[in-house]
Amino acid sequence: MKILLVDDEKSIRVTLGDALEEAGHEVIRAGTAAQAAGHLGSEAFECLITDLRLPDGDGLAVLEAARRKNAGLIALVITGHGSVESAVKAMQAGAFDYLQKPFLDSEVLVRLERCLELKRLRHENERLRAELGARGGFEEMIGSAPAMQAVYRLVERVAESEATVLVTGPSGTGKELVARALHERSRRRAGSFVALGCAAVPESLLEDELFGHVKGAFTGAHADRKGLFEEARGGTLFLDDIDDLKPELQGKLLRVLQERTIRRIGSDRPAEIDVRVVAATKTDLAGMVKAGGFREDLYYRLNVVTVALPALAERVEDIPALVEHFIRRHGAGRDYRVGPETMKMLAAAGWPGNVRELENAVCRAVALTPEGGELRPEDLLRPGQAPAAGSAPASAPPAPAGPPGPIAGAIAVAERAAIERALASAGGNRAGAAKLLGVSRKTLWDKMTKLGISAENARRSGGGGQGP
Repeated sequence: MKILLVDDEKSIRVTLGDALEEAGHEVIRAGTAAQAAGHLGSEAFECLITDLRLPDGDGLAVLEAARRKNAGLIALVITGHGSVESAVKAMQAGAFDYLQKPFLDSEVLVRLERCLELKRLRHENERLRAELGARGGFEEMIGSAPAMQAVYRLVERVAESEATVLVTGPSGTGKELVARALHERSRRRAGSFVALGCAAVPESLLEDELFGHVKGAFTGAHADRKGLFEEARGGTLFLDDIDDLKPELQGKLLRVLQERTIRRIGSDRPAEIDVRVVAATKTDLAGMVKAGGFREDLYYRLNVVTVALPALAERVEDIPALVEHFIRRHGAGRDYRVGPETMKMLAAAGWPGNVRELENAVCRAVALTPEGGELRPEDLLRPGQAPAAGSAPASAPPAPAGPPGPIAGAIAVAERAAIERALASAGGNRAGAAKLLGVSRKTLWDKMTKLGISAENARRSGGGGQGP
């Protein structure tokens, strides 16, 4: 990282500048505001460390000038004249951190590391916000396999319409996520999304759940109660496991879809509804119609547009991305890894419970693994689920080639190889290697110690360079 260090004390420019350079940074030194302005006018900097009081000006003016040129600049303010007011002004001007003289050079390095991490988190948040905005409701649907791309395209095409949609797919494939994406991308997004699992509610209570009742309709009906069709007014009603709906309720649901009105239990007065229905089934509904288990007329009312979700076995190339997603969801911000061989086993294993089963497996493994550890196959896979060695399918994700990337993303690359390549590329310089890998120097040092990796050996094998 290229740093502009501005301070009128030569001892600070020398000692702190040397410490920064030893940590792997490029440092340009300035003793006055005028010198700093000259460097800012001719060079680009990623970081500014400046004193607040300079012989010919104000350090805040230097900070503001630097941020006008680079809004993403990391700024660290140091001063011998600390006060609450000056700290507030520095933060308002865009400083990431603030410390008072005298200080240790090591403290500045620690603060700078924190600033880098904060900037990384801000960028990640901005990226995620932009990604979610672009996907508009697809944020929980993970995967880029061709079968999933087809799902995304179909959802985008049908979302703005009022057409009833039938979502099909095996259990655990994420049918409710599709229903939510349809709602979030529709004109009804400001309304409620109401979901009901038809298999989860006793048959005797299902009609009341859907249509509601009036006071006195039955024993215990002490007041009027809205059903879910009314609760979802202006929004979307998602009926999961529609194949579990009994024949009598199938007829009543058909009438609602035809007439766009409902009658609460105990009432003879119809009430208009304004709701879009999305239904889901885990079974072959057309087969049920042929067998007489589901009304044909209701089937065609529900099946205006069909969105078919693939089983996980049909998109194994999405397993690495799904595993990363579930580690983030259940890892509480802690660092976990999955080795390349384990990932191959996950891709080759059978997942009859589909994405839901994979998520449960990752959640279990995270709970059983110490922070920073590697998730083990015996914690991820059921007994007998792991395939024999060498039996991974051809579609299992290959190990990526090329230069090392961030460790958190290098799932298919052996950790040792990634670190050694990074150290070799940086000439054995740990700070440079950490930057290549996208981790802090402390994280890299901990991993090197754990794996017994020597920076000196890496320097010899990778050529010249200045070590830390």
